[in-house]
Amino acid sequence: MGRISGKIALVTGGGSGIGKGIAVLLAKEGAKVIVADLNPKGGEEVVEEIRKAGGKACFLPLNVAKEDEWKKTMAAIKEHDGRLDIVVNNAGIAFDGTIESTSLEEWRRVQSINLDGVFLGVKYAVAAMRELNGGDGGSIVNMCSSSALVGIPNLAAYGSSKGGVKMLTKSAALHCARKGYKIRVNNVCPGYIQTPLVDELTHTDKAAYQHLVDIHPVGHLGTPEDVAYGVLYLASDESKFVTATELVIDGGYTSE
Repeated sequence: MGRISGKIALVTGGGSGIGKGIAVLLAKEGAKVIVADLNPKGGEEVVEEIRKAGGKACFLPLNVAKEDEWKKTMAAIKEHDGRLDIVVNNAGIAFDGTIESTSLEEWRRVQSINLDGVFLGVKYAVAAMRELNGGDGGSIVNMCSSSALVGIPNLAAYGSSKGGVKMLTKSAALHCARKGYKIRVNNVCPGYIQTPLVDELTHTDKAAYQHLVDIHPVGHLGTPEDVAYGVLYLASDESKFVTATELVIDGGYTSE
């Protein structure tokens, strides 16, 4: 307990799935968590759960693909908290489509949320941490994916967006390190996690779901908590020598 006590953390897409698991764990470990999401109901429910457990949290609406909303979010954090130690760029969408079946409109929508949204999150996190933290730096954790590490035929747009996140993270991390900002930037690359996004991909198809289970050597899907503990490590000072890298949490999937 208390591994990130007193820190201020922003979690995008914190109203459900992996984001919820991250927000709850960071609060349990002592951070005040700003739950940002497009869904006010889901976000407020997570905040209430955290508060009932004795933690600190608040909700801010955020569409990560819109720069103006990032500006408003950072202005609110500056006004109410005065610093920002941890940013988890978790918000994203799933999309099932091959190179032939994916339209340009669908491609652009996936990139706007999964890649542009992370670009804006990193950009504004770096600016806020430099301005507010008095030289203490901070930790930015981007939600990448196992699909950034291996090719998957039906995830043309999704895998490409996550591949972009992987290299964006490395570029931003090296920039911050060379500038002496003390801001670390890392990726977490989950395998298939039991979340609404996975439900969306399988469309309640039992055979498709079982296929996802079978491709993980450990014999089961991961949970949001499995990913959250990886994020906690990267968010904490325990990982002070870790930047520009990927923490793969995939049950062995990408090793076969």
